Amino acid sequence: MADRTSLSHGADAAPARSWWGWGDPGQALPDAECAELAALVPGAAGTVLPVPSIASLELPPVRVSAPRTLAHLVSGDPADRAGHTYGKAFRDVVRALHGDLAAAPDLVAFPREERDVVDLLDWAAASDVAVIPYGAGSSVVGGVEYRAGTHSGVLSMDLSGMGRVLEIDRVSRSARIQAGALGPGLEAQLRPHGLTLRHFPQSFAFSTLGGWLATRAGGHYATLHTHIDDLTAALRVVTPAGVSESLRLPGSGAGPSPDRLFLGSEGTLGVITEAWMRLQDRPVHKASASVVFDRFPAAVDAVRAIAQSGLHPANCRLLDPGEAALSGVAGGGRSVLVLGVESAHHPVDGRLAELVALARDHGGSPVGGPTAAGDSAVGDSAAETWRSAFLRMPYIRDGLARMSVISETFETACTWDRFPELYEAVHRDVGAAVRAATGAEALINCRFTHVYPDGPAPYFTVIAPGRRGSEVAMWDAIKAAAMRTLGEHRATVTHHHAVGRDHRPGYDRQRPEPFALALRAAKQALDPAGILNPGVLFDAAG
Repeated sequence: MADRTSLSHGADAAPARSWWGWGDPGQALPDAECAELAALVPGAAGTVLPVPSIASLELPPVRVSAPRTLAHLVSGDPADRAGHTYGKAFRDVVRALHGDLAAAPDLVAFPREERDVVDLLDWAAASDVAVIPYGAGSSVVGGVEYRAGTHSGVLSMDLSGMGRVLEIDRVSRSARIQAGALGPGLEAQLRPHGLTLRHFPQSFAFSTLGGWLATRAGGHYATLHTHIDDLTAALRVVTPAGVSESLRLPGSGAGPSPDRLFLGSEGTLGVITEAWMRLQDRPVHKASASVVFDRFPAAVDAVRAIAQSGLHPANCRLLDPGEAALSGVAGGGRSVLVLGVESAHHPVDGRLAELVALARDHGGSPVGGPTAAGDSAVGDSAAETWRSAFLRMPYIRDGLARMSVISETFETACTWDRFPELYEAVHRDVGAAVRAATGAEALINCRFTHVYPDGPAPYFTVIAPGRRGSEVAMWDAIKAAAMRTLGEHRATVTHHHAVGRDHRPGYDRQRPEPFALALRAAKQALDPAGILNPGVLFDAAG
């Protein structure tokens, strides 16, 4: 078929990644900027935590060795072990800064093809070696860290060497892609074909397709195609019991979906190696606008009307007064709604005008008028200011961590009727937990990352001064309070950050017990030796 293409070229080289913190090491804040940031947080530490050198780290001794036939795939190099010890949660960054790498894997594997994954799993199962599937390590919930197990060794399996777009079906507008494809490399391979997956999480440059699938990641779309689930046509997964490959279909009612078993399974049931993904034509028409509200409840009502309107904006981010001020978008206790629409085929000016009119009906005031002009619109200054702050925020979080400032983020989803009470409870109860843990008042902000006809997905940020040497214990106490508050108000423990190990207590309460029994049975059937990412989602024995 002329419109069906098999591809053999590889993806672009993976970018350099910080071993201890977020993203590009060249973008990390210098010491002076860390101190300047901390000066804005009363009670913050007065000195900057230095970043340890790899050579200075005390890594635990390597306990296992791979057989000769697999040696070319495996590394015991200290830099590889250190860089694969943790994800990128606050508690991960702080432990790395303190030189605590007790959880370092014994070995890191870099498979280049699916056969390598099969061989590595066969060896690990026979040798009682735990395997932690690893995309790019951007987990913020303890999803790639081995904790408190009894295995004879730990292998981190880095899939980044499997990053090719293997096949494109232009007629059906889909592509078969290896799971290790990083966001930029994936898009670069699709661009010559005029196609895009258009899934842009904040971690886009430092996360992989397999990671998005295994964690049910949320992308930049605020409505309609909010999760990677919506873009998934079929999966190929290697399990210790065999290879599972689902049939690529536009839809099916044939029993429970096999893809749904592995989407969100976080590497505990199998290693995702390939996926057929639904693509889109690249957007040509774009327009955006920002709307300011004097009252946050009125802004919430406006977003609810927009979510229930059927207009499906690509961007519908509501920033509460604290978030708007922190991002530099607005001050004076005002909230800001950032709207965006796009299309590959039709002008979008009219749709944006309808969205702005809905916001105006609820008391909103457009800022500077919408920017449209069809093909070349890039958005108004408020939207661009927010976007820049959004992409820079992980580096700022790391800078604050170096000053022992606690920075916790958690996202959730609830129905519209429950949101006002949840919003108040987070400020009250999590704020009380911060005072108990740190003795200081917290800065607590909120934004909507995604919205649905029946409810929003609020994303909370908590900032407070910590005590040097006690940062992890303080963070843990605040996290536990956040999980309790979400559970008490029937909000999900996570909307798009996955469960990992940090959200396990809340997930254990949210998950129906019969479903837990089914998951454990699936684990026993697919991974009888119990080597795959143990401790994530559930304990195999109960």
